[in-house]
Amino acid sequence: MDLSRLQLRSEYMFPFQDLHVHSSSIVELPNGDLMACWFEGSGERTANDVSVKGARLRKGASEWSQTFILADTPGHPDCNPILFIDKDNRLHLFWIVVQANRWETSILKSRVSSNYQKSGPPVWEWQDVILLKPGEEFVETIKNRFREANTQGLAWAEYAPQYEKMIMDAATDPKKRETGWMTRTHPLQLQDGRILLPLYSDGYNLSLIAISDDSGKSWQPSLPIVGRGNVQPSLVQKKNGNLVAFMRDNGDEPGRVMKSVSKDNGFDWSIAEKSSTINPGTSVEAISLDNGDWILVYNDIENGRHSLAVSLSEDEGETWKWTRHLEKMGPGEGSFSYPSVIQAKDGIIHITYSFHLNKDKTIKHVAFSSDWLKENR
Repeated sequence: MDLSRLQLRSEYMFPFQDLHVHSSSIVELPNGDLMACWFEGSGERTANDVSVKGARLRKGASEWSQTFILADTPGHPDCNPILFIDKDNRLHLFWIVVQANRWETSILKSRVSSNYQKSGPPVWEWQDVILLKPGEEFVETIKNRFREANTQGLAWAEYAPQYEKMIMDAATDPKKRETGWMTRTHPLQLQDGRILLPLYSDGYNLSLIAISDDSGKSWQPSLPIVGRGNVQPSLVQKKNGNLVAFMRDNGDEPGRVMKSVSKDNGFDWSIAEKSSTINPGTSVEAISLDNGDWILVYNDIENGRHSLAVSLSEDEGETWKWTRHLEKMGPGEGSFSYPSVIQAKDGIIHITYSFHLNKDKTIKHVAFSSDWLKENR
């Protein structure tokens, strides 16, 4: 097969089932295989049987392997897993263990493997809890950013002062600000080796970046990315070195992808503002392609998850000139969400996402060349 001319290929990762499968992540391994993960169980945070599952697609194969366990904490839900290959070709698994069945008390965990290209699950050589300790600068940044936002004109302005007060009061509690930080999208490793792990909090309804300058041995928190409901950041680096975070909009209407910029390698971030790109309050992911173009995968409707689109930008996210749909159904006919996207070494783009048709659920994988996005439709 001439992969440079591949238009669109898709397959389900495993047969439809009635268990809840959601929040997948995909990586390419050094040997050209693909590995994906997701969480699976009878629910989400309130279901204690939820575990992290994985599967492989061997290079040149058309069917995914049998699934296997990547993480399973007895009596607790394991959710929102993320796979990542660092510059030393080590495989990282990041995920959360939900305590007390509440997102805001989740624990962030990490596993690392150098032996992961054989069949079945990786051989984990190291595991730890990622502890973050946001200090007083966390509180001050939230106060300053809310003041800078001047949000009194928003549709929910009648309640805005109370909303801001609740967030700022919670920020002064060290226990609250050290727990509940959750994964969703791929980390980004910079040229100098720094790893940026995007995180968010359902308690604070905002985002933060965990920063490691020692290959994931230790982590420090960035200043918070402050806005009104900006969560689940996806990071892309511009040619000038600035970083852009695209985020799900959990705030006021109209729902739009939210955006923030860092000019200091991920520590300090501008206030999150709405872009012109529609978002119904669902996860997005963006990457920079080898040729400098950017792609964004997202639900392109204001309500629901029944339409999933891929858009391409030639101007680093200022405009999205081309858009094609991976899924498009009527309201109530299906749910397609939480995309994970990579570009493989051969240039092919791979995306996995939750594919739900009422009680029938699986993870879907699609692969295509960037030319497919620019075809006349």
